[in-house]
Amino acid sequence: MSQFTLITGGARSGKSTFAERLAAHAKRPVIYIATAQIWDGEMAIRVKKHQEQRPSSWRLIEEPLNIHDTLTQLKDEEGVILLDCVTLWLTNLLLAGEARYAEQSNPADPAASSDRQLSSYMYNYVEPEILAKVKEIAQLAQEIKPKVIFVTNEVGQGIVPENLLARAYRDLAGRSNQILARQADSVYMVVAGYPIDLKPSGVKLLNSLFESEL
Repeated sequence: MSQFTLITGGARSGKSTFAERLAAHAKRPVIYIATAQIWDGEMAIRVKKHQEQRPSSWRLIEEPLNIHDTLTQLKDEEGVILLDCVTLWLTNLLLAGEARYAEQSNPADPAASSDRQLSSYMYNYVEPEILAKVKEIAQLAQEIKPKVIFVTNEVGQGIVPENLLARAYRDLAGRSNQILARQADSVYMVVAGYPIDLKPSGVKLLNSLFESEL
């Protein structure tokens, strides 16, 4: 059984730096799974900065969508798997779901392209499909041989987004983080560069609440 660690936090909180230090601390070969897709110049700069800050000896796998098969292929590796990040992976899956809806809808029918129709499709079909994938990789991260570290983001702490896709993304990220956190052995939230260990105190409190309901 591996040790599965989930690291979360806000933008520029230091979560990736902490994850990389944690991976290096294991003194074992590191496999870095990058989920980012480069769509513009700004994203290219961000990816380049990430590349420059991690050791060149780390093995890199670029996989924007099929994380389950990637982890399965690495299940017997001796080392550490660092995936950065979960929320970019979710973005890729969500956009793929939106594109599928666009292909299936009839452009001649105004109702087919309405926000209500798209919202129904995203929440009733795309989100459950993605959450099933999240549950699969959460379980797999517990079962495979290498130590597994996932980096994710807290995206729901600001104002409610005004557009449908952003709201669907916010909800999906929050629900996915909960699934991963329940399966993880360790959960850290990074704030201003400092990691906070969430799991021990959280488990203790939840257990006490469940016991009081019996």
